[in-house]
Amino acid sequence: MSRRRLGPGIAFVVLALAALAIVATSSAARQAKTAPIKAAWIYVGPHNDGGWSQAHDRGRLYVQKKLGANVITTFKENVPEGPQVAQVIDSLVRDGNKIIFATSFGFQDAMAAAAKKYPDVYFEQATGFKTSKNLAEYFGAGEDSIYLSGIAAGAATKNGVIGYVVPFPIPEVIRHANAFALGAQLTRPGAKIKLVWTKSWFDPAKEKKAAESLVAAGADVIGQNVDSPAAGQYAQSKGIPWVGYDNNARKFAPTSWLTAAVYDWGPYYLKRVKAAANGTWKTGSYYGNMADGFTGLAPYGPKVSAKTKALIAKKKAEIVSGTFYEFQGPLYDQSGKLRVPKGKRMTLPQILSMNWLVKGIEGSPKG
Repeated sequence: MSRRRLGPGIAFVVLALAALAIVATSSAARQAKTAPIKAAWIYVGPHNDGGWSQAHDRGRLYVQKKLGANVITTFKENVPEGPQVAQVIDSLVRDGNKIIFATSFGFQDAMAAAAKKYPDVYFEQATGFKTSKNLAEYFGAGEDSIYLSGIAAGAATKNGVIGYVVPFPIPEVIRHANAFALGAQLTRPGAKIKLVWTKSWFDPAKEKKAAESLVAAGADVIGQNVDSPAAGQYAQSKGIPWVGYDNNARKFAPTSWLTAAVYDWGPYYLKRVKAAANGTWKTGSYYGNMADGFTGLAPYGPKVSAKTKALIAKKKAEIVSGTFYEFQGPLYDQSGKLRVPKGKRMTLPQILSMNWLVKGIEGSPKG
């Protein structure tokens, strides 16, 4: 039984259809290869809060600028630290986001649950400690830069009383308050740092009220670990020096501004989005520092003297080289108990779980 030969017309059609199939397959593969990755960020405050969330959003914009058409970024702002986080994550996954960055400690539990729920999505949690196969954690040694900003505060106080506006009594905030106090005590030995807890990361009204109460209690310099510039605006109205946090917020208090610890999130975000896009993303725990450019100081205001700038520059160089560390003993707590012996340095796990305040701070580590 012989095979039937195809006529020339039919053969041409078959070949043409095969060629079209190859072109279509190649085109689909090329489109899949070049399709932009979707990346999302979740903020606890407004994206333009003048502080923490705005610094993260600047990192998002850096990614957008560097990757151009190869990425589509989005953000959700003013997301409460509660059940709503899970709903926001669900919506971002439905929208096709391949990598999601959550930028507040209180988002951590929802992110950990989402990582289990969506194994094909990459999750990144700022200031947390939980990791899994598709959940990474990232932050950095802000305490080093905060220590340097404390030096500026200590040099600026006239009566040795400095106010510090703080959000929640968690290890992150406690170690930051301790670093700020130690820096201030370098330039003003015996300085007292008074704390007021707002129980919120971003609440301009509470932050202003906290600053008011601190000034009423004798503080002649204000510092903060919260997100808005409200405390600084109040300091400006009273002619009192101010140390900010997260962002260069000098425009909110032009003559009161001293400096602030800041973070450059952009390079980390770019690296992680690229890894998610090319399939090389791996979980981990990143802790950036001044040596790699992750954290540093914002430009100085007019009240910072040349002498203070020189001292800060010296201490920064020592921190970068490793010859100095603010959490090296002897360190005493509020009650006068020796917590860190002379010459002993606290380890990273120890500062990440810090639950006590150094000597000279007035306020409870429990909030």
